[in-house]
Amino acid sequence: MLADDRVGLRHSTRSAIVTGGASGIGKATCEVLARDGYRVAVFDRDELGARAVADAIGGSAFACDVTDERAIATAFERAIEALGAPLDALATPAGILDTTPFMELDAATFLRVYEINTIGTFLCIRQAVNYMQQGSRICTVSSVAGKRGGGLHGTAAYAASKGAVIALTRSAARDLAARGIAVNGVAPGPVLTPMLQASLDDESKRAHLEGSTLLGRAANPTEIAEAIAWLLSPAASYVNGEMLSVDGGLLLD
Repeated sequence: MLADDRVGLRHSTRSAIVTGGASGIGKATCEVLARDGYRVAVFDRDELGARAVADAIGGSAFACDVTDERAIATAFERAIEALGAPLDALATPAGILDTTPFMELDAATFLRVYEINTIGTFLCIRQAVNYMQQGSRICTVSSVAGKRGGGLHGTAAYAASKGAVIALTRSAARDLAARGIAVNGVAPGPVLTPMLQASLDDESKRAHLEGSTLLGRAANPTEIAEAIAWLLSPAASYVNGEMLSVDGGLLLD
């Protein structure tokens, strides 16, 4: 029996929405999914960046601020018109980094980080489910900071928001299992993305970040995207509620 039959997928061409798709892990995820035969809708606040990625992979682009509930609903509706229902996969790499030291952090900054990284992820999951069927899959993007409480680069607000994504992922997996929708996530270590560029440009900070991994280097975004694509695929049909560390062995160091 084919994996697609096991998980209830009976259409041959799969569709996916990727948030934060204009750069970094999101861009790489769009590229890997397109390579694997998905029709991909690229979501990002940076509409021009999203369009450039979509044009390169033969996908479609939609401007979307993940903190704007109404904009999310509109973007999903338009994307489903372009992709066709049902929606098979959602990946949620959209997020921001914050490095404000603990005692300098104010409530407004904390709330903004949480709003984008955690509430934005929740809103996109909730909206996607309206267009999904049995066998559809969701992959969130947390961070090793959410597992270990920061300590490397992202500090309190970032670590707390990414820890919340882990709890959200497991909660969604429980709640959506009855619908036949699987929810998993990845927790990357240091990745060569624009979000980390300032630290990577500082030789001492880069050495500290990369030296924290067993492999002694940061990941290429595509290495994270490959893990996301696997969790979204029928090959991961018996994986649900899992948060996969893709960190070069950082958590073992």
